[in-house]
Amino acid sequence: MSEPLYQCIAPNVKLGQRVKIYAFTNLYGCEIGDDVKIGTFVEIQKGVRVGNRCKISSHSFLCEGVTLEDEVFIGHGVTFINDRFPKATNATGTLQTEDDWACVPTTVKRGAAVGSGATVLCGITIGEGATIGAGSVVTKDVPAGAVVAGNPARVLRRRS
Repeated sequence: MSEPLYQCIAPNVKLGQRVKIYAFTNLYGCEIGDDVKIGTFVEIQKGVRVGNRCKISSHSFLCEGVTLEDEVFIGHGVTFINDRFPKATNATGTLQTEDDWACVPTTVKRGAAVGSGATVLCGITIGEGATIGAGSVVTKDVPAGAVVAGNPARVLRRRS
């Protein structure tokens, strides 16, 4: 594990065994499995579950509602979204609180890989062993074993 300096790991984080966390990370209220590697400048919010043997590359953002199953790869600068219609204020014009919106969950199944710079919208399941191309915008479910890319991401082929 790198120096704990410049890390913000809240006491309510559940860390598995042999987890490597690099500098300038922010983790709170999440659950991290065994043998996970978390790169520099990663934020993992409350309620996120990361399975065993995952790799989360630098500059990625995993918001509330995201579940990564075992052996998932997250490339550099991947962003997950958990709100279909985000707003700053509620009907009265005051800043929204957690009571003003509903978190929409997203699941990345075992062995899937999300390429660098991808954006994954909420309410989506990325199937087992699927590959998301770099820079893609994932707007709908991705079948198991599929290779998708583009904006919006489309199936290019199936992995055998």
